[in-house]
Amino acid sequence: MANFSKSNVPQFSVDVYQNEYLPEGGREVNAIVTVTATGGGTIGSAVAAPHLYSPGQGPSAAVAVMVDCSGSMDYPPTKMRNARDATAAAIDTLRDGVHFTVIGGTHVATEVYPGGGRLAVADATTREQAKQALRRLSAGGGTAIGTWLRLADRLLATADVAIRHGILLTDGRNEHESAEDLRAALDACAGRFTCDARGVGTDWEVKEVTGIASALLGTADIVADPAGLAADFTRMMETAMGKEVADVALRLWTPVGTTVKFVKQVAPTVEELTGRRSEAGPRAGDYPTGSWGDESRDYHVCVEVPAANLGQEMLAARVSLVIPEPGGTVQSLGAQGLVRAVWTDDMAASTSINPQVAHYTGQAELAQVIQQGLDLRKAGDIDGATAKLGRAVQLAGASGNADTAKLLAKVVDVVDAAAGTVRLKAKVEEADEMTLETRSTKTVRVKK
Repeated sequence: MANFSKSNVPQFSVDVYQNEYLPEGGREVNAIVTVTATGGGTIGSAVAAPHLYSPGQGPSAAVAVMVDCSGSMDYPPTKMRNARDATAAAIDTLRDGVHFTVIGGTHVATEVYPGGGRLAVADATTREQAKQALRRLSAGGGTAIGTWLRLADRLLATADVAIRHGILLTDGRNEHESAEDLRAALDACAGRFTCDARGVGTDWEVKEVTGIASALLGTADIVADPAGLAADFTRMMETAMGKEVADVALRLWTPVGTTVKFVKQVAPTVEELTGRRSEAGPRAGDYPTGSWGDESRDYHVCVEVPAANLGQEMLAARVSLVIPEPGGTVQSLGAQGLVRAVWTDDMAASTSINPQVAHYTGQAELAQVIQQGLDLRKAGDIDGATAKLGRAVQLAGASGNADTAKLLAKVVDVVDAAAGTVRLKAKVEEADEMTLETRSTKTVRVKK
């Protein structure tokens, strides 16, 4: 059995930022929970399942790369070539010993490499063979992304590994299956592997691509110019290779009489988790967060507590981190944070808003008003779109979200950023509008 030193084990820490003071009759408690993993190696899998861990190499992993090969990938012909090159670059980034497969996606899913319903194991030979197989990829046929995901799931499930990850590239709309079929495929794959999704060019549907990434706890982005694919695929694969532990859940325990209003990730992106809760014993629920490497993320927890008298205090919620294991047991990752409520008649204490809570409430609103504004713009409601996008400019400026402010400036002319006064641009590049929509949920962290 492998020997696990402390250096293999990422240490998870939980920090809670809140104003615990409530006025008389106050019931709503808000907190920002910062979760940080540091220190390399793997945890759960290393301790609980040593065979899933190769010392010095990081945890065992399996990756499926799904490449759109539908007819539209031939327009322009450089698109397919860029996709092949990007997939080759991703294969070059695989760690030795990682299991992998390449899937060609049209209205059906095809095993491009290695084939035979199995996965290859990355080394110099299989990388070369995979790149040879990529040369045979050609464009033709329709798009049914659900079939790609189901094949990826079947293949990834054949490996006894700690981390399962997908990378999906599409250039078009999912026209050859119903929205229900795609939804059913996502439901079937959720929790079985994580997946990053990329749209190349401008003929794909933003809500489809972001919906795939959201359901499978991965990232979504646009690569407007196919020439940028190789660099993007390399970055994605490097990040996937840096993941050290899968299936981490945020466990929220609340006392009797307390209800959870919402739980959402607020950094590095806004991701609604409330509806994904799975019950975990009396008054506790688990919210999935996917795979972790060395990184830090922020979550906004909002609970409603029973009213209490002035001077009373209570534990409003306890946040911990667990890895669910087969048979219904869990492994605790040791870190926990407490959310408190204290009732006071000190008006200054009970009315002040914690800076972290205020910042992320603004970032969540920013993501929402961008999406609403762009939807209104598409629907031809110029006044409504102008109002929402004006509010977005105001929020982006106030919170220091410079990247989003730059993207907004390609869609609106900013008259007065502080007041949120803007005019919609008469002509907007489709790529600029799609980039703003795809990246609308990216947030900036509070300046400490």
